[in-house]
Amino acid sequence: MVKPLPLAGEIMEAPEWRISSLPVPYGEAVAEMEARVEAIAEGRARELVWLLEHPPLYTAGTSADARDLIDPKRFPVFKTGRGGQYTYHGPGQRVAYVMLDLNQRGKDVRAFVRGLEQWIVGALGEFGVPAGVREGRVGVWVERKGPGWSREDKIAAIGVKVRKWVSFHGISLNVEPELDHFSGIVPCGIAEHGVTSLVDLGVPATMDEADAALKTHFRRLFGPVA
Repeated sequence: MVKPLPLAGEIMEAPEWRISSLPVPYGEAVAEMEARVEAIAEGRARELVWLLEHPPLYTAGTSADARDLIDPKRFPVFKTGRGGQYTYHGPGQRVAYVMLDLNQRGKDVRAFVRGLEQWIVGALGEFGVPAGVREGRVGVWVERKGPGWSREDKIAAIGVKVRKWVSFHGISLNVEPELDHFSGIVPCGIAEHGVTSLVDLGVPATMDEADAALKTHFRRLFGPVA
């Protein structure tokens, strides 16, 4: 079990927990994050966990390899300052942008990322889905088996950036996205494994149910939310 980061309720005002009901354009979301991170760093705003969906799009992280963009004309492509490579965002995928003040939570980015991993793993456990991380592979993975075969598929991605020790960007959990949309890229530069979702695994989870599971396990790892 990953050791929780310091509880928000013990050291600061609880983070705001926000859910957007309509898809948010990517540029608008980035502008909102940039402004909020600056305000958090200056002590003018509380931390924020922002849950949303995007219209279909691809993003290129700081380590993106142009060869991994297979179909550049399929959806809009956005260069982004987060770590990682190419990812897909779209309807049916829960994106959680996590803006936390690591000045007050311990200046340890690796521990923060491990906390994000454990957050997703815990939330998936609410649906009876065993998941975990893999050495050398970013994100959260599930093992799939059938008669005479087995493979590992990615169910959630992680990509973060830290400025003035305030985090932003975050995670994306596949609830019920159109999985074919991932075929326009090599997701996170990993070609030898597939992508899955809760619904693809036979778990008929709704976005509201996924949000509830994420909220429960965020509280367990990072403390109360408002």
